Formats: sequence, structure tokens, C-alpha cells
Amino acid sequence: MRKFLVILDNTTECLNAMRFAALRAANTGGGVTILAVIPPEEFNHWIGVADIMRAEARERIEAHFEVFSKRMQEKEGVTPDLEIREGKMEAEIIDYIQDNEDIGVLVLGAGTGKEGPGPLVTYMLRYSGTMPIPVTIVPGGMSKEAIIAVS
Repeated sequence: MRKFLVILDNTTECLNAMRFAALRAANTGGGVTILAVIPPEEFNHWIGVADIMRAEARERIEAHFEVFSKRMQEKEGVTPDLEIREGKMEAEIIDYIQDNEDIGVLVLGAGTGKEGPGPLVTYMLRYSGTMPIPVTIVPGGMSKEAIIAVS
């Protein structure tokens, strides 16, 4: 089964990417993997403090994932997988794609601010020519109805 890879982060455009991936997976018989990356700079403390911070970051990610997972299961009938990694966001995404042949499409949400689509979208667009899979970018300002219509 081919899977849509979506990145779980703290952006609002992430929601549109999640919705699009779940709908496409439901309509094509695919799956969804949600990847969350914990940046290493969050743990530049003493070992004990870093371990506590790491555990708290994982708990937050798992709580967010449960909300998205429940919604995807109820609305689209899709049960997503969760993958949590630690490291630099861009490198971890590329490594995950290269390590998992079942990933068929990377789905990203583009920001709507004056600063552009966001650093992750900008980076992935630069790298997209050498990616082993297509990258789909869902506009952050796209309505739920529009996402449903194109999915």
C-alpha cells in the first residue's frame, strides 16, 4: 500500500495537509504516515533535564496525533501511522522517505504569511528535483470544501 507522508508540526497549514492526505488515501486505497521531528536544540541541557524534555515533547506529539488519528478514522476511514524522530527536520524527512519504500507522496501545507510558504516548503521545493517521490503542496488558505473537491 502506498502511503502519503504528512509532517506534524505547530503550523496551522499542517491541518490542510492532514485533511488532503487523509482524503487522498481514502479515495485511492492508500495510507497515511504522520511524521513528527523533535529538533535537537530542544535538548541542550543537562542529561536529566533533556530526558524529561524529550519525554514531554513525545507526549505532546502523541496527544496531537491522537486527535488527527481519531478524525481521520471517523471522517475518512483511514488509520494513520505515527513516526517520531529526533534531528534536523529536513534531513529526517528525506531520510524517512529514503528508508521507507511504501511512502508514495510527501504532502506539505504552505503558509499564507508575507514571509512565504514557510521554510520547510521552501527547502523541499529546492530539493524536489532529486526526491524519489512527488511533493504535493496544499495552500494554507484553501478551504475545507476546496480540499474535498480536489481530493
